[in-house]
Amino acid sequence: MKLSGYEAWLRYDKVKDDQLAAQYQAWTATIAAGSYKQASPIASAINELQLALPKLIGITPQVVIEPSVKQFLAIGVVGSSAYLDESLIGPMAALSHNEGYVLKTITKDEQSYLAIAGASEQAVLYGVFHLLRLMAQGESIDAISLSEQPKYNLRMINHWDNMDGSIERGYAGRSIFFNKNELLADSPRIVDYARLMASIGINGMTINNVNVHRPETFLITEKLLPQVAKFAAVFRSYGIKLFLCVNYAATIELGEVETADPLDARVKEWWKQKAKEVYAAIPDFGGFVVKADSENRPGPFTYGRDHADGANMLGEALKPFGGLVFWRCFVYNCHQDWRDRSTDRARAAYDHFKPLDGRFLDNVILQIKNGPMDFQVREPVSPLFGAMPNTNAVMEFQITQEYTGQQRHVCYLIPQWKEVLEFDTKVKGEGSTVKEIAAGNIHPYTHSGITAVTNIGDDANWTGHHLAQSNLYGYGRLLWNPDLSSEDIAAEWARLTFSESAVVQQMLVDFLMESWSIYESYTSPLGVGWMVTPHYHYGPDIDGYEYSKWGTYHFADHKGIGVNRTVASGTGYTSQYQPDIAAVYENLETCPDELLLFFHHVPYTHVLHSGKTVIQHIYDTHFQGVERVEYWISRWQQLEGEVDAERYNHILGRLQHQLENSKDWRDIINTYFYRKSGIADEQGRTIY
Repeated sequence: MKLSGYEAWLRYDKVKDDQLAAQYQAWTATIAAGSYKQASPIASAINELQLALPKLIGITPQVVIEPSVKQFLAIGVVGSSAYLDESLIGPMAALSHNEGYVLKTITKDEQSYLAIAGASEQAVLYGVFHLLRLMAQGESIDAISLSEQPKYNLRMINHWDNMDGSIERGYAGRSIFFNKNELLADSPRIVDYARLMASIGINGMTINNVNVHRPETFLITEKLLPQVAKFAAVFRSYGIKLFLCVNYAATIELGEVETADPLDARVKEWWKQKAKEVYAAIPDFGGFVVKADSENRPGPFTYGRDHADGANMLGEALKPFGGLVFWRCFVYNCHQDWRDRSTDRARAAYDHFKPLDGRFLDNVILQIKNGPMDFQVREPVSPLFGAMPNTNAVMEFQITQEYTGQQRHVCYLIPQWKEVLEFDTKVKGEGSTVKEIAAGNIHPYTHSGITAVTNIGDDANWTGHHLAQSNLYGYGRLLWNPDLSSEDIAAEWARLTFSESAVVQQMLVDFLMESWSIYESYTSPLGVGWMVTPHYHYGPDIDGYEYSKWGTYHFADHKGIGVNRTVASGTGYTSQYQPDIAAVYENLETCPDELLLFFHHVPYTHVLHSGKTVIQHIYDTHFQGVERVEYWISRWQQLEGEVDAERYNHILGRLQHQLENSKDWRDIINTYFYRKSGIADEQGRTIY
């Protein structure tokens, strides 16, 4: 059977265990849903059950207001029926979170029913997806009693789609939202995408690029708002709020005011009127995402103003409607002279924003990248996260594999994100982890959560590489419950997506769990970062950082390599962390090997904690990286016949491409550093 991957983890393969199938049929043949509105999350939950159950167990459920049978499924909002309220008795306390839900089997008055009771319609939809996830994995639902609520209030996806249909940092085809400056609002694919996102708990979405070009500026005008509202309507029915990225200088871009000065009364009024227009078309519109004063984007600096001035101007416009402003902290001077070793892009976000703590309105949220640089395969956690106790913040991850193989290489990113979330900032003592800061549990944030740049396009399998779907699925699951292990998330995804055999599933889990370290091993060593082709960000170019026209970014010479970010003799970046953490990074003896070259410039003969010299580590890891890809190709080839031919051949082809590219990385990097250092490989392997 040919499988394109379009259904992703919502395949709903037929349950092969007859006893389980009979159990599922008994509980779900009749659905008591009460009354509900069309195009609502409850309606979407019903639709999903009617789509899934025929595939899973061969029945089309009967939907009723009041059940007359002895066994059934009851779904709805708490308080809408006695069946649902019964589920909250005992250990299931009333749900305090608006998106929380209960799944519980109950026997009462000669009736048995499985209740999915939600604190809101959106929560009911999440509960239905939870039930279907259990069924698709072959779990018993006979005696179920659980309650769940998300860890993070804001669980967002950012698209970098352009109106011409291209996607910045897109590796899976073209946009599903736009083509040739037209909006694809009536595409059935939008509904399927909303289903996928709701199934993993996403509740916010931008559909256009943060680098807003002139055509995208018109998304907030009467010309295009009616079509944008169609997207919002689809997302609304799946519990997802629509947001838009806006050009900070839209007043100028649209030719309506000659300035974008945030303190100019005309600019303020323009944005207030624009907010009224947007909310008239989309009453539950989420708000704006803004990239300003970075990489040549316009912003308040042009007028001698700061980020608080700029963000608050937009915040004032949106505040009457409950709208939010996400202000990205990816701000640095891309024209700075890298020959000056006191210049350090890593410092930029903290230096720009830390002094402004407490000046932002309560509907403004700073969007902080997980690291201080730009989604590298390895970098430390941004010191800005948690450093502003009086300013709302969200963490920003990158699902799309810009610097991690562009969905041609396998690189399962959940382990990386978990490392970030578990990092203890110590901003309020032990236990001040990023995980808790992002949840608003360390500082009293009004708004907090996590967002990420997505990896989807119009390719048949959504993500270009079948295995790249694991990052999208894993992102949502991690945001719902960051205590899930990377391995458990991978196993869950594999069972839902590759349900042919346990052998296939286990192989995929094992490979995914190794893939990040494999990719890191044949690319950038010891946290130095970059080393990729400028602008394109794929393939090796050791001196290729795009803004380093004055010299290499990594400062490698014939003596050593690395960036000195110490207080003692470098850029002073380490001082941006709390003292205990700063001391670890400042000291060569305590700095972790994997981040050594991010924080220190050292001789090639410097001995790592592993016992190897820096140069030998570079040689060994780059040889080993290629060998590990070869190993996993051989493992995958053993599964021929176990996996459908389309996906088997697709993945094999991608792995073979990954192998050839890993050899390029190995040969170019090893040769570069052999010629720089003049130090031969201890194992006598050929380096050209």
